[in-house]
Amino acid sequence: MKPVRKAVFPVAGMGTRFLPATKAVPKEMLPVVDKPLIQYAVDEARAAGIEQMIFVTGRGKNAIEDYFDIPYELCATLKEKNKHDILELLEDSRLAPGNAAFVRQQEPLGLGHAVWCARDLIGDEPFAVLLPDELLWNPASPCLAQMARTYEAKGGNVIAVLEVPEAHTSRFGIVDPGAVDGPVTEVRGLVEKPKANPPSRLAAVGRYILQPEVFELLGKGERGAGNEIQLTDAMAKLIGQQPFHAQTFDGMRHDCGDKAGFIQANIALSLERADIADEVRAFIAGL
Repeated sequence: MKPVRKAVFPVAGMGTRFLPATKAVPKEMLPVVDKPLIQYAVDEARAAGIEQMIFVTGRGKNAIEDYFDIPYELCATLKEKNKHDILELLEDSRLAPGNAAFVRQQEPLGLGHAVWCARDLIGDEPFAVLLPDELLWNPASPCLAQMARTYEAKGGNVIAVLEVPEAHTSRFGIVDPGAVDGPVTEVRGLVEKPKANPPSRLAAVGRYILQPEVFELLGKGERGAGNEIQLTDAMAKLIGQQPFHAQTFDGMRHDCGDKAGFIQANIALSLERADIADEVRAFIAGL
């Protein structure tokens, strides 16, 4: 069984829910406390042993590529002012030479199409997919690391899930569950955004470990919900052909593609920060 060494970050979306801010700033660069969303996703991938980060970008997303580069002028200024603590923060955010790759999704044809755009950089290897606007928070045991342990034990494909209210199942890809082993559930089927009669309340939440055979299915260009090429539809066709399991995430999910979820993430993570928690808590208490 091949190890998972590469991760795909689909970051080509226009971020229309956050206009007008996203006219100039990619959604993935919006900060939660003091780190952009994309940094949280990359840190999670690193914690799971991922070596190469592949960003599927679009027009107006150059800030993401610049972010992972070396800011020579800023570093020189900080050195002159002996601000070595800030320099260390910058060092932690940098990727090693050759460990970041960028490819463009030239048309907005859906998540499945975005993943397919990375096919030549992935090759014949299993790979991870992380949606950066899903901030899955457990610094002690990050989501992709939880999934990697399940992958090592069972192989095949692994997706992260959380149980959601039945009224919300129409917003997610929903698992048709089989045998349950603790936090791991066998996947017998996947339904993308069911309008009625969902097979369960286990919702896919933006983390995947997939086998490369999914690219052949995505390459057929079949349209699904929203007239887009859906990753969920391609994954569903792998079920029965390869092992397929759902890992129930042990941690907190923040939907940072939503304005309220983004604000909640900032509040929740700021309350875990010793340098600002007391001040934020006092402000909330006074509202």
